[in-house]
Amino acid sequence: MSARVNTGPEIRTTAGIVLGRWENATAVFRGIPYAQPPFGALRFMAPVRAQSWDGVRNALEFGPPVPQAGFAMSSVAGGAGDRATDCLTLNVWTPDPGAAGLPVMVWIHGGGYQEGSSANPHADGATLAGSGVVVVSLNYRVGVEGFAHIVGAPANRGILDQAAALRWVQDNIAAFGGDPGNVTVFGQSAGAGCIAALLAMPTAAGLFRRAIPQSVPGTFFSPQLAAAISGAIAAEVGARASVEELAGIAPRALVDAKDTVLEKMPEFVETWGPMALTPSPFSPVVDGDVLPEAPWQALAAGAARDIDLLVGHTRDEYRLFNTQLGTEMTDEQVDTTLEWLAPGRDYRTFYPEATPAQLYELVHADWLFRMPTLHLAHAQHAGGGPAWLYELCWSFNHEQGASHSLDFLLVFGTLHPDDVRKHRSAYPDAAHQVTAISHRMRTDWLNFAANGNPGWSRYHPVTRSTRVYTAEPTTQPYPEEPSRRIWSTHQFDTLYLTR
Repeated sequence: MSARVNTGPEIRTTAGIVLGRWENATAVFRGIPYAQPPFGALRFMAPVRAQSWDGVRNALEFGPPVPQAGFAMSSVAGGAGDRATDCLTLNVWTPDPGAAGLPVMVWIHGGGYQEGSSANPHADGATLAGSGVVVVSLNYRVGVEGFAHIVGAPANRGILDQAAALRWVQDNIAAFGGDPGNVTVFGQSAGAGCIAALLAMPTAAGLFRRAIPQSVPGTFFSPQLAAAISGAIAAEVGARASVEELAGIAPRALVDAKDTVLEKMPEFVETWGPMALTPSPFSPVVDGDVLPEAPWQALAAGAARDIDLLVGHTRDEYRLFNTQLGTEMTDEQVDTTLEWLAPGRDYRTFYPEATPAQLYELVHADWLFRMPTLHLAHAQHAGGGPAWLYELCWSFNHEQGASHSLDFLLVFGTLHPDDVRKHRSAYPDAAHQVTAISHRMRTDWLNFAANGNPGWSRYHPVTRSTRVYTAEPTTQPYPEEPSRRIWSTHQFDTLYLTR
């Protein structure tokens, strides 16, 4: 137990007392453990509740990152040079630890299921908390530690970590001024994929009331596909993908092995299918146990009918991942992409003016993020649950457009006018617009968290009411009509080995 260093707010949790600090008008508690370190006998296992402590524990610094590129332990046991092993921690921002029943918003970060940290300054909860909610963010296992399919280990360990953190919220958040009966989970990209999985997981029932998945990935793996990928990663360190053989291998070696396989993934497209064209070797595994079925099927069957769902995406979802950006592309290259991602779908008819490069980006954006997100709203409606849909079309520079991740920066209020002005291709009025669009989105998210209504009509497959965020936000039918029609008969589902 570290020495006390200030006289900030103290809160008694189920495990012991934590000491935070006041930062302006917000009480902040960082690095609170919600589960034991996932190493030693607990490596690759389901999370185990954090041990209690005596006295007062300082909660002043973010917990160490989980093993990932740049922060991977060099030994199995960890050590002083490895930034410690107590990495399953969470953070709380609260405007009033003494208040009763404030809405709670729990942030699940993205990062391709292979990286990310709650210490990301772009996900600082102070601005949201200053508007009258309790904000929680958390670290969870990523990469091989959290998502690889390993014989002898439960699937989706990173998502099981998230469920454990949500149980901590249920048990403790009232002491921080939050209402455990009014919890909203929100997350982006891989974080949104995890939320989609949580919506379909029986073990997560009752842990939250509302959900905001932003840019839901369309990749959910079968055990066979996940095993093939994990087998390739394990082979890089001369092992099989089993607890017995991987438990003695340092996290850093497994991160390096993952990076090697990631670089070679396009070579596996004939057997791994279209996931080999994505920027990550990991996704939730539809194992029939932790995750019984893919979220679109689960929601359509009513798995989340009691959950309020606000879901959406950005317009230019693939721009940040497009390695071909700025290059001349041929029709043959686009034909190959269409064959893998959208076989039988006639993009050229629906986008007759699009160049090959534009088609390449469109089909990737649609297959990976835009259409899975739209179809999740559709599935929620089909299952009898309430859904609201949005699309971010505002951007501040012409290079990135309305890019992947821009929406969460606006919601957190961490994209500032000076950041916009400094961009080399910033639009002339963007620095003046960013504060207003950020405030508008954040207000809608806060209203949804407070009362389950962001301020526009629910999604319906006929009207397709969508909140479209531009410099002057509007509510209108879903804007990406050509893509919607192209994918209208497709059923997003579990991905399998192709041979």
